[in-house]
Amino acid sequence: MSEQRPFRVLGIQQVAIGGPDKARLRALWVDRLGLEVTGNFVSERENVDEDICAMGHGAHRVEVDLMQPLDPDRKPAVHATPLNHVGLWIDDLPRAVQWLTANGVRMAPGGIRKGAAGHDICFLHPKGNDEFPIGGEGVLIELVQAPPEVIAALGSGPG
Repeated sequence: MSEQRPFRVLGIQQVAIGGPDKARLRALWVDRLGLEVTGNFVSERENVDEDICAMGHGAHRVEVDLMQPLDPDRKPAVHATPLNHVGLWIDDLPRAVQWLTANGVRMAPGGIRKGAAGHDICFLHPKGNDEFPIGGEGVLIELVQAPPEVIAALGSGPG
């Protein structure tokens, strides 16, 4: 690249996740992971019924949009492009895995292990099954053990 980038990426502002039924997305993101639903957006033009959820506060607030199509046969098909994976800071990874598994969330094989950045990680499986019916609805979700400095910076307030 010959030109210097005229901007910086400062963090995650939002993650948009599409699925055929946002109630299934809410079962994980709201009911199990505890995100707060802060609004709803419905647009015929954009073919979307979206729950707007949030985690964090102030500059650290990240929006997670849970989207389903108003008409699955129309475009844009907001449910047809779930993302590859989303990484989430977790303050106590072993306790999170234990609780999530006990509450029907399917974990991907491999358990807790060191990730590429040196943090302990594990993954929620993109699909539920008969034994663990809650999955990422097509999205692989990485849980990342937050280091002490991240916990100190982001850990205050309701989780």
